[in-house]
Amino acid sequence: MTGSVRGAVFMCLAMLGFGIEDALFKAATRHASPGMATLVFGLVALLLSILWARSHGIPAWSAEYLRRRLLIRTAFELLGRLFFALSLAFVPLATTTAILQAAPLMVTLGAAVVLGEKVGPRRWGATVVGFVGVLLILRPGADGFEPTVIFAVLGMIGFAGRDLATRTSPPGVHAAQLGVLGFAVVTAAGLVILVAEGARPALPPAPAWPWMIATALVGVVSYAALTQAMRSGTVSVVAPFRYFRLIVALVIAYAVFGERPDAWMLAGAALIVVSGLYTLLRDRRTRRAAGAGAAP
Repeated sequence: MTGSVRGAVFMCLAMLGFGIEDALFKAATRHASPGMATLVFGLVALLLSILWARSHGIPAWSAEYLRRRLLIRTAFELLGRLFFALSLAFVPLATTTAILQAAPLMVTLGAAVVLGEKVGPRRWGATVVGFVGVLLILRPGADGFEPTVIFAVLGMIGFAGRDLATRTSPPGVHAAQLGVLGFAVVTAAGLVILVAEGARPALPPAPAWPWMIATALVGVVSYAALTQAMRSGTVSVVAPFRYFRLIVALVIAYAVFGERPDAWMLAGAALIVVSGLYTLLRDRRTRRAAGAGAAP
């Protein structure tokens, strides 16, 4: 396989894994509180990530974690992990995943506003269309509006901020170390949710443990597949396969949780995916044009 084909395969495997991880976590929250489920998931995945780093001869701790750029990345990931966990617990899986797909559009917006990257009118238009898709899913003011869906929006904003901050993160940090840092943040998010829940912490019941441990195992494997995908081939070719996660989520939501997304939700998801794919395509063409202009 060529590098890009290999990257696409690993990206699809990663998105399949993340879709299964989300479903496992949602199942875990049927037996344990969102805070306890997040805490156990984070601790198990953190341990696995440390073993992953050690197996590559890489220290789990790095002084780079305390650098300002990584601290900003960590803060955004904490926001994303916290509200995404709450969204998985209280919002339909298909809705949560569909809104998450708007993160690349938020990254485009942030890159223009924060990093000063040039964004043409067509990409701005695609971004607006994508946010219209989010509004179709949310339908604020409608009779069926669920306030808890705001958890998904806040989680999406957190992950977009994390991805934006990753662009400026120190290149010397290994992927396994980012995994350690990321799952340490999941653990911290679990503690925050536990405090917010206000109940006295107690060990989850026995039926919750298989779901939580499976969530951690699948999460670490999916993260490794994602890392391999982004290191294979051309990013602009591989990245669009992220949207495979939405297909996985829709199938699992229908087959496992009995969710029946309505036409508004499906239309909004379609707008988000189409606008995201168009944005990636325009970004690829822009980079190619810039490279051709710089060639002697």
